[in-house]
Amino acid sequence: MARQFFVGGNFKMNPNTREQSLALAEVLNNAQLDPATEVVIAPPSLYLLSLKEKLKNNVQLAAQNAYFKVSGAFTGETSPSQLVDAGIPYVILGHSERRTLFHETSEIVAQKTRAALDVSLKVILCIGETLDQREGGKTAAVCEEQLKAAVAVLKEADWSNVVIAYEPVWAIGTGKVATSAQAQETHADIRSYLSKAVSPAVAASTRIIYGGSVTASNCKELSTQADVDGFLVGGASLKPEFVNIINSKKE
Repeated sequence: MARQFFVGGNFKMNPNTREQSLALAEVLNNAQLDPATEVVIAPPSLYLLSLKEKLKNNVQLAAQNAYFKVSGAFTGETSPSQLVDAGIPYVILGHSERRTLFHETSEIVAQKTRAALDVSLKVILCIGETLDQREGGKTAAVCEEQLKAAVAVLKEADWSNVVIAYEPVWAIGTGKVATSAQAQETHADIRSYLSKAVSPAVAASTRIIYGGSVTASNCKELSTQADVDGFLVGGASLKPEFVNIINSKKE
């Protein structure tokens, strides 16, 4: 079965006002989006409910983070069950900014992934290597190591609700981008690891998307790669070109 192309927009801690976030939603509402592509945007959590009321065009929402507890004395955290109750279908977990700035280990990310899936929240699970690791030839090993913790706590059936986002840390927000050949090679390595660690069926059906300075000018070539099933877009998701990226598979 063909994997549905997936384009996510990670707004990160942008924009600065609710009005600006609604304006971004309006751009998507008025655009001719490829109906064959699944589109999910992740605004700051404060704006999730406002955008839920505003969005049309089958554009879905994701939170940018969630905790691994259902409730309790965890100041500043959001539980996956609260997101489900609010009607938010997706959550981004394991982004490199969470791993580096907030010291989230792969084990913590795996706990969060397990907790999200337990309440029927879908997960965009981020992995990726630093420039030193890339130059040291360790890309495949790093990605496998980051996935290993999730593999240990997920059942085979869980993977149908996981999208893996490969985001080389050296390409996020830097303007540098992995070549289409580099992206394809790493995505193929990830798929090969899933085949061995989980099952060939999961490897064949799990979507693996690319993130790291994706723009309207480079998305077409990246989208033609056999194992690139879409994109997780950062800065460009705040610009009109996001529509072009969503439509990158359109003839």
